[in-house]
Amino acid sequence: MTTVATMVPHSRPSIETDEFQAAIDVLRSRRLAQGGMVEQFERGMAAYLGLAGGVAISSGTAALEVALRALGIGPGDEVVLPSYVCAAPLLAIQRVGAMPRVVDIDLETFGIDPAAARQALTSKTKAMIIPHLFGLPADLTTLERLGVPIIEDCAQTLGATEQGRAVGSVGLLTICSFYATKLLCTGEGGMVLSRDESLLERVRMLREYDEAPSLRPGATNVKMTDLQAAIGLAQLNRLAFFFERRHALADEYRAMLNGTGLVQPIVPAGRTHVYYRFVVRMPDLHDQVDGISRVIARFEGRGVQCRKPVFRSLHRYLNLDGFPAAEEAECTALSIPLFPSLTDENVAQVHMALRLEWS
Repeated sequence: MTTVATMVPHSRPSIETDEFQAAIDVLRSRRLAQGGMVEQFERGMAAYLGLAGGVAISSGTAALEVALRALGIGPGDEVVLPSYVCAAPLLAIQRVGAMPRVVDIDLETFGIDPAAARQALTSKTKAMIIPHLFGLPADLTTLERLGVPIIEDCAQTLGATEQGRAVGSVGLLTICSFYATKLLCTGEGGMVLSRDESLLERVRMLREYDEAPSLRPGATNVKMTDLQAAIGLAQLNRLAFFFERRHALADEYRAMLNGTGLVQPIVPAGRTHVYYRFVVRMPDLHDQVDGISRVIARFEGRGVQCRKPVFRSLHRYLNLDGFPAAEEAECTALSIPLFPSLTDENVAQVHMALRLEWS
């Protein structure tokens, strides 16, 4: 039971005057569905990542599915992905009829283990979905050497770099999610981006079915609205501030948690971190049944909402064995509140809860 008057949420959208005004302007225009604002948002995101273009979609999950269909992936094909990630990539693979090849992660970075990915490749492998988790890029340089088309999942790591390259600029296709608590939000929404114009055109043809000269297999209605896109544009203009605030909060957490024995987020050489989440590991919980749940409950009693960063590893849904790093992460990793609109009072409350847990 909560014993404090206010609860610091685990995450919350950073919505200010610019977003309110952008939404009002669209409402006054009476053009609410896909239109000019969506096109502007697509161009803005493509320019941000240095790509040829983008196609706005109704959600990040739908964007993953459309990307797979644009690559012609379907029954008989295999797609490699890590186990320690939300269910969206797995569901997208299953919906197109392909076979997921789930592999373990690198425990230090939470990213897909390139060696495990290599071992999973077969003659049926058509793509790898590479999520960049919690704000840290995966090891793209090593993964590229595997010679398999990469779909970068940048739902949590816009703005980061790997070996000087912007995350999202490396893969054949890139996926973004703009859910309410993402780095850049539109409430719901996503986007597929690429440097390949022909692939982008295939995505556009799959995004909607209306006014087409013939029915296109796989085409559906997963368009973004102008109302969402207008909010997204306002957020894109404030992204640099968001990153600055996230880095400042992360630096405070690091200073406070030094010497506690917790495993703090690492940043390997050649990579940058944007701290979508501040995830620590508690190795002592490895052998404790429901240990992470008890830690979360204690924080909640102090008015701070912490979360497991991944609710359930994918191999568990598929009843697979042999994923020691993902299982270690699942029982020892904790995500502490970190988002740009945290107030000074919120931060003080989080710090107090951290001191009580790890003094």
